[in-house]
Amino acid sequence: MRIEDHPILSFSGAETFTFSFQDREVSARKGETIAAALHNQGVFELSRSGDKERGRGLFCSIGKCSSCLMKVDGVPNVRTCITMAREGMEVEKQDGFPKVPTDVPELYPQPIRELNPDLLVIGGGPAGLEASLTAASAGVDVLIVDENPLLGGQMIKQTHKFFGSGDQEAGKRGKDIGNDLIEKVEDNPLINTMTSTSAVGIFDDRVGVYKNQEEFIKVNPEKTVVATGATEDMIRFPNNDIPGVYGAGGIQTLMNVNGVKPGNRVLMVGAGNVGLIVAYQLLQADVEVEAIVEITPEIGGYFVHAAKVRRHGVPILTNHKVVRVEGKNKVEKAIIGKVNGSGKVVRGSERELDVDVVALAAGLSPSYKLLHHGGCDLEFQPELGGYVPKRDKRMKTSKEDIYVAGDVSGIEEATAAMLEGTIAGADAALEMGKGESREEEVIKDSMEKLNELRAGPYYEDLRAGLTEVEK
Repeated sequence: MRIEDHPILSFSGAETFTFSFQDREVSARKGETIAAALHNQGVFELSRSGDKERGRGLFCSIGKCSSCLMKVDGVPNVRTCITMAREGMEVEKQDGFPKVPTDVPELYPQPIRELNPDLLVIGGGPAGLEASLTAASAGVDVLIVDENPLLGGQMIKQTHKFFGSGDQEAGKRGKDIGNDLIEKVEDNPLINTMTSTSAVGIFDDRVGVYKNQEEFIKVNPEKTVVATGATEDMIRFPNNDIPGVYGAGGIQTLMNVNGVKPGNRVLMVGAGNVGLIVAYQLLQADVEVEAIVEITPEIGGYFVHAAKVRRHGVPILTNHKVVRVEGKNKVEKAIIGKVNGSGKVVRGSERELDVDVVALAAGLSPSYKLLHHGGCDLEFQPELGGYVPKRDKRMKTSKEDIYVAGDVSGIEEATAAMLEGTIAGADAALEMGKGESREEEVIKDSMEKLNELRAGPYYEDLRAGLTEVEK
């Protein structure tokens, strides 16, 4: 299942080691997750659900669903999609509801460690990284926490080139933009980072974080930027829960970060930019794409992305949807059908596709729950992807010391996330008395660029949603 030849990426030369899975040795590469290593060995079922005892496999690859939970070194409910494999570890499939182990060592040292940065940034994607760099340039001491093992968020898996103007990184591949941001963060003495660290709650003026599944830490920042991104949406159809049904972003992580193919033949669901781009990236990894189905009458993504997959002979079937998926323990085929104006399948239009992967590019929803826990005012805005925080134009929420940036504030493209991060970081610095006139200029310039980015007819609904949530 390894990707051996790729026009853009290289995965050769990584150190290898073994760990134990169900009393057998599994080979892994240094720097890859448990789930990716198992997937490469043909292990697709990682657990079975607690209520129905149905197989569960990889879905999101960013730790935001429960599909990859396994027992690792005796500890249940470990998110194996964001937990690095290491030599000698013992991994077990998790069947049903796990029992809390009784023979674990004391989890928390006494007293609990506390950290006191000026600014806490939750989320190490493009929005969080830009917020951190902007604040640090004003002399702010920054701590970034991210539950994933690597910084960069979605950027490090994007192999396509960005559109836009030159000062918005046009013409550069997303992974290169992400790596540039990571390098700047790592070289900045005012920025500290904690990966594999989950922010588990905002309690008044402090934030609780859980590091490496080993240590609970209290963080006491003056200001906090929440840049937790988004989760992938699910589509309802029979057997949408069995191994082999992935989120499109999960497939990107598997392929473009870990160098592992999701399967051999893929049905892509959704012809927006994400579906079209990931379909092309599958082709680059030498994976066959049987078709792209789109329930609406029109392709939602840019023409250039659609043209690239069509040149490879991939049909894009509008007014079509997945009727059901079939397979004993994993996806073996998908049945699709044409829909009428009411979204109902036209009788006699069903056909069967021989695929082992169904990829869902059905949209994203903001990861707002930490903001809700922190007491920020939220509003449901479907134009922005779901529940989003109310905030002002400088990205400050209803809580004076909490800012937002990126997809958690409304689903947009990476350029908008970076601009929002810049605004949040600059204003947080000003509020702490660390910024000067330069930060005001940075905010003004970023707002102008955001307005230009959102000016076209494509963003009409988004602009309406923003009007409702901006105070």
